[in-house]
Amino acid sequence: MTAPGPTLPKVSPGAEQTDHAIPAPRPARGKPRLRALDGLRLVAALMVAAYHYGGRDGEIAEAWGSSPKVQFPTASEWFAYGCLGVQIFFVISGFVISMSGWGRPMRSFFASRASRLLPSYWAAIVLVTAVFALPAVTYAAVSPSDALVNLTMLQQPLGVDRVLGVCWTLWAELRFYALFALCVVMPGATRARVVLFCAVWTLAAAVAEAANQPLLDLVLMPEYAPFFIGGIGIYLIHRDRRDLTAWGITGVSWLIGQHYAVDRLWHAPNPDFFSYRTSFGIIAVVTAGFAAVLLIALGHLDRANWRWLTVAGALTYPFYLVHEHLGWVTVETLHQRMGLPSYATFGLTIAAMLFLAWLLNRFVEERLTPMIRNGLNRKPRAQG
Repeated sequence: MTAPGPTLPKVSPGAEQTDHAIPAPRPARGKPRLRALDGLRLVAALMVAAYHYGGRDGEIAEAWGSSPKVQFPTASEWFAYGCLGVQIFFVISGFVISMSGWGRPMRSFFASRASRLLPSYWAAIVLVTAVFALPAVTYAAVSPSDALVNLTMLQQPLGVDRVLGVCWTLWAELRFYALFALCVVMPGATRARVVLFCAVWTLAAAVAEAANQPLLDLVLMPEYAPFFIGGIGIYLIHRDRRDLTAWGITGVSWLIGQHYAVDRLWHAPNPDFFSYRTSFGIIAVVTAGFAAVLLIALGHLDRANWRWLTVAGALTYPFYLVHEHLGWVTVETLHQRMGLPSYATFGLTIAAMLFLAWLLNRFVEERLTPMIRNGLNRKPRAQG
């Protein structure tokens, strides 16, 4: 299964915005929908897809029949930056989870997150497992026991083989949700409490990095914390653009975030590596991600209010879940078995995964999300 980083699918108009590729809450009544955020999420998902299809080696090279460098001699160097779409997802996540948790009781927050995460995720687990079990598919499926554990979203800490390579980001999201729920949602969100949460998490993450203790790293996620915290800071700016503390939180998070991105994704030019990302290029992509969310928060992209962006936002999460592994199968079928050119295969694979995402949204999310949310919000009857 794919490791993190370089070593490392009828959409209702009211479909909720998502963070990272993860579905998020509806905007509060009376507040305009930030449709540009929907578009940005899809852009980030397409960046990750470009990375998985043409910016790295591994199983995708088997699907193409050769290295993506051979298939995309020039574009592969640009596709390699697509992995930074994950960092952009995390900034968006910090923004929209702050919006979700503000003024919401714990039961409602939990119901919203679970009902949006699980339907497409469960469907993707079943679908990928079933496809990989077909005799004509050359990629190995995980064991039945491991596939069942994957339904819990806890496969990574349990050391179980992953059905979806991209699910490592969901594990980071779950830890962020837990921290935010315990420190902000449970006691009640206020500006002072959110600022304190950001400050303490930033300092604690730095201490965790210095201490080099696996348990601290697991809980505090120093590599990803600045992106979540930066998104929270941008949300505070969205609430009050004159909030200098919020600008400070965002700025410090950007400074630390670009450091981790360069540290994890840069290496000296080396022909033994698939690709070479410049430090300037990495910083530029991280900066563009922060800047795009900030421009949306400040209202500068409010004119991007087209309804199709809502559709794009609704497709992002299911697309993100299914695009990698099922993309391998699609690329191999179109390119090696049907003989389609590389760029035609690339475009048709993206289109096929978006169509599958639409099916998942239409027939899974629209039906199961309200059922799960209403069930989890329902208070249990008092026992007599």
